[in-house]
Amino acid sequence: MNKENKLVPELRFAEFKNEGEWDEKVVSQLAEYENGKAHEQDINVKGKYVVVNSKFISTDGEVRKYSNSANCIAQKDDILMVLSDVPNGRAIAKCFVVDRDNFYTVNQRICKLTPTNANSKILYYLLNRNAYFLNFDDGVKQTNLRNEDVLNCPLILPKNPKEQQKISSCLSSLDEVITAYSQKLDVLKEHKKGLMQNLFPSAGEKVPKYRFKEFENDGDWVETELENISSKIMVGIASAATHAYRNKGIILFRNQNIKVGYLDDKDILYIDEEYEREHKNKRLKAGDLLTARTGYPGTTCVVPEKYEGSQSFTTLITRPKHNIINSIFLSYYINSEQGQAFFNATKIGGGQQNVNAGSLAKMPIIYPSKMEQQKIAICLSSLDAIITVQEEKIEHLKLHKKGLMQGLFPKIID
Repeated sequence: MNKENKLVPELRFAEFKNEGEWDEKVVSQLAEYENGKAHEQDINVKGKYVVVNSKFISTDGEVRKYSNSANCIAQKDDILMVLSDVPNGRAIAKCFVVDRDNFYTVNQRICKLTPTNANSKILYYLLNRNAYFLNFDDGVKQTNLRNEDVLNCPLILPKNPKEQQKISSCLSSLDEVITAYSQKLDVLKEHKKGLMQNLFPSAGEKVPKYRFKEFENDGDWVETELENISSKIMVGIASAATHAYRNKGIILFRNQNIKVGYLDDKDILYIDEEYEREHKNKRLKAGDLLTARTGYPGTTCVVPEKYEGSQSFTTLITRPKHNIINSIFLSYYINSEQGQAFFNATKIGGGQQNVNAGSLAKMPIIYPSKMEQQKIAICLSSLDAIITVQEEKIEHLKLHKKGLMQGLFPKIID
């Protein structure tokens, strides 16, 4: 931001560099406010209108309910914002720009803002998850934004409508690219899902629907229990490790680090080496399988070579007999529909369900020859690599958008 003038952004399109300061306004000067109305008694799966509720906005429109009653109809360019969310929730103040007339109706705990003195899209970019609203969240109790909270939100925006339009068009174009990349990612994930359904036998079957040509005459897959193809099934180090957490030392993976097919190392813990030596018999080896016990119980990944010698915190550890079973194949099998059906049937517990080592050991496994296992593992791993690249592209685009917005909009200084 320009140090001499706080109401001028760092980045500005050339044709507007001599336009001077932006205006500091509050929402009440820029838009008309209306609270949404209850639709819970009017939900109809064949309804004419989409009911915009918190779930709709927080999932970017993927989760929808319908109604034949338009208790609070929205028009094109209206901005709909979530007013209520749980502590530390990611939905509070999340916004949606209406893209057509007479198609959406606004539910309670959502507000409708109709722009009167600002470009709709620039108003959306300024309001969406604005820090002013997030400060109402104390992290303890549910956040409920009032109409005066919304109407008094301070915003800085260009005086010239053409500059507003230029900025909103720039960001909208980038959003369209992100959406296109995200749609491609969804197609890749759907393709992987269908591929896994065909590459692994269905429940009660001994051969898959699709088989690579060179294995078509190899006969039935072998059925056994996991403990018969594993040299060890154990639980990671116990909760006593909490007293030994450190900023450096031996890496400690937790249930939340286990994703479908890969180990997420973005948020890892460490334990001191002295404590770890007491549990050296549980050090991870490359090719071990980690299975989440809680959170998303049954989710499984393979330990890569770079994390050999690390530890895991209460997760289930399977050490496959590599002369019989390919670790990557086994991970994909456990994450398949057939594998996950086993966990859905054996999970125990009330509010927080979990699986234990005993049930995991008895998990039915069906597998082909090592050569066919390897072929399946390579096929799915290659697709996962493409999916990872696509996810990274989307993440880079989102970071680019974040940096662009920081440059295109001045910050309010108290």
